[in-house]
Amino acid sequence: MKKNIVILSILTVACAFSNCTKYLTHDDPINVTDASWWKTETNATNALQSVYAGLPDGATGRQVMFLSSLCDAAVARQDTRGSYEIYGTGLQNSDWDVALHIWQDDYKDIRRANRFLENVDGCYMDSTLKARYKYEARAMRAYYHMELMLFFGSIPIVTTSLTPDQGDVARNTEQEVYDFIISELTECAGHLPDKYDNSEPWRISSGVCWALISRLALYYKHYDVARDAAKKVIDQGIYKLYRSSDPGINSYAELFSYAGELNNERVFFKDNGSSGAWTTFAPYGVGGETIISPTSTIVNTYETLQGKTLDELGPDSAAIYEKNPNFKNNRDPRLAATILYPGVNYLDDVLDPFDPTGNSSDLIGRQFSTATGFWNKKYLDAKDRYSSSRTLDFMIIRYAEVLLNYVESLEELDDWQNPDIVKYLNDIRNRAGMPPVDIAEYNTQAKMQTLIRRERTVELAFEGVRYYDVRRWGILGDVMNGQVYGAYDSYTGSPVKVEVRSNNPDRDLLWPIPRGELLANPMMKQNPGY
Repeated sequence: MKKNIVILSILTVACAFSNCTKYLTHDDPINVTDASWWKTETNATNALQSVYAGLPDGATGRQVMFLSSLCDAAVARQDTRGSYEIYGTGLQNSDWDVALHIWQDDYKDIRRANRFLENVDGCYMDSTLKARYKYEARAMRAYYHMELMLFFGSIPIVTTSLTPDQGDVARNTEQEVYDFIISELTECAGHLPDKYDNSEPWRISSGVCWALISRLALYYKHYDVARDAAKKVIDQGIYKLYRSSDPGINSYAELFSYAGELNNERVFFKDNGSSGAWTTFAPYGVGGETIISPTSTIVNTYETLQGKTLDELGPDSAAIYEKNPNFKNNRDPRLAATILYPGVNYLDDVLDPFDPTGNSSDLIGRQFSTATGFWNKKYLDAKDRYSSSRTLDFMIIRYAEVLLNYVESLEELDDWQNPDIVKYLNDIRNRAGMPPVDIAEYNTQAKMQTLIRRERTVELAFEGVRYYDVRRWGILGDVMNGQVYGAYDSYTGSPVKVEVRSNNPDRDLLWPIPRGELLANPMMKQNPGY
């Protein structure tokens, strides 16, 4: 569906609250004022739409899928879309454009929510709808605070639309921000609908609130809170893993296409949020652009169809899959659904980034070509190849993540033998075409933890989740230092060397506060190491 989002002048703000140089005033007596504008249900609906407008897309705007390049799953190139690649070499600082963009954008959206809450009572409309709208705005405001905290740590909690002389605000503690978000989402969950009709499925619901709580609590290792919140989503009985009506179709692959777009697995999604996928991930040779390229690390994480990891196979067998990732189609089907690799026939074009004697547009190193020899396939739909109207939605949170949050919480609470763990892991694996969990093999808590983490990595690959996972698991320094490899190059007889990464987890766990905020707000303090 298309939304005609009206960005009204009274809600427009050019930047974050403290360094905004074009703060809106109403000095012009013939201009629209709050008192003359906030009148009708239409005004309220349009204003709330502007709050939703800030939801991140997958490959445009705040580009959730780009987070894969900040961990071991991918590398980024073409910094016209943001200088993501400098994070891998530890060169980000207080002028980092990625941090600045997200800081400004989230606080702009928080301001819109505050403006809505401060003025909506002036609108003549149904009181029940007005009350629901308020909870939606509060939940969205909590979400934007949550996104900021997951990147920057402690941040200012802002619940009013600040004026220029109120810009000197200090950062709240991380615990204060966490408590604020949990409290707001919990209260909103108790008042928002469990679901909406088919004309507005994108609105924030009680299930979305609980799913967000689960994600946030998991990050901060509050596993009992994460478990209980995820269980509330499960017990609603609204969501389920998508399965294609065509038994010959891989359901997991179809989930990220137009054919599977309308499904009960999407908990929280951005309407049209994957419209930029073709110009972000697709091979240049078929009319796309490749900004994000998968690494060999993520490719080698997928099991074989027998449920064995490459490490378990031994060096000789592992070498075969290194040369041909999907050798004899004997890998987890999620690999072929998620990643394009050399030699595969994609849209009648055999991808070969290594043939220097040919005229391939996809040679490694060419502009808008793969940087690794691999391509991300999620949200690539052939319909977008020649289309000028790309409308595929992006799932910010889907039900599979909720299930994985639940089983990980159980395991981390030492309840690793709870039958729900195997039950939900099997549901996820079987949907993908993988065998059930071998309980004779995964018979200790440590082994179950390894399995759950691997399952999260492959199931949620390139969906913006692993970056949070490697930070909360304490392995950021392990996975973000050293040589990065791509696909196997038959001309050299070894995987292509992509780049050498350098990471200081004591510093890089958090992002730098933008320089403009530090200069404009004497109360603002920088994160350690920047």
